Amino acid sequence: MSKLVPLISSGTAGPLGVLHLPRLWLKLSLEAKGKLADGYPGCGKGYDGMVLSALGIEEGAVKEFIKAKSPTYPTFEAWVAAQPGVKLDAGTISKLNAAITGYIHDDETRASILKDNALTDGPKDAVNLNNLDDWFCFHQAELA
Repeated sequence: MSKLVPLISSGTAGPLGVLHLPRLWLKLSLEAKGKLADGYPGCGKGYDGMVLSALGIEEGAVKEFIKAKSPTYPTFEAWVAAQPGVKLDAGTISKLNAAITGYIHDDETRASILKDNALTDGPKDAVNLNNLDDWFCFHQAELA
């Protein structure tokens, strides 16, 4: 069975307008099927934790739903929206999205990603650095 690098960017939002939520769905879906590439957490402390915390969703509940139902992305968003106490107001989403787009990796992480990609300079923001990292990992796993 092939393991896959999740290629949906943290900078992508679905119909609810929440950045990173589609990537979280993909990572958890792949993890539930044993197909998530090594080194990628299904639900990590970074953007994953930020999204769940901001929306008021319990990590265990989301993992259980995805594992039990294997939902399409729209079905997953409908489930998120139906959760008791979920926060999907414009202010919450705007604040969360700004935190995601404004997050900056430490210098060591940035330097490592740029080095892997044979770049001496590049993006400063974590979303675009993570994109480079994903593309590099995908290339190494599937194309090199």
